Amino acid sequence: MRIYITSVFVDDQQKALDFYTGKLGFTKKHDVPLGDARWLTVVSPEDPEGTELLLEPSGHPAVQPYRDGLVASGIPAASFQVQDVKAEYDRLRELGVTFTQEPVAAGPVTTAVFDDTCGNLIQIVTPPEL
Repeated sequence: MRIYITSVFVDDQQKALDFYTGKLGFTKKHDVPLGDARWLTVVSPEDPEGTELLLEPSGHPAVQPYRDGLVASGIPAASFQVQDVKAEYDRLRELGVTFTQEPVAAGPVTTAVFDDTCGNLIQIVTPPEL
């Protein structure tokens, strides 16, 4: 068993696609119209057959209180692995990405947290084995 797709709820799918591809560097994998929404996924260019991230519309009534609670508590909706958090932090800041947590060592890992402009906080992490 392996993780095939995971998702983040987004306010605007096109805005999310632009951010996740244009700023973060992910690649669009699927874009299938579904009425007013789309089955819209992105993948890492480093692992194009790996886990897909579904940019899921946030229209369900339970989503807004859930996301508001996470953001208010500073809890990321997702965590992405990078080779070097500090270097990725610098790269993303140059692209205009807003961070809510600068790089910080947390035991054997280094983390930073940014706003994805679509309603979520996202963590980047360099685990100790990298």
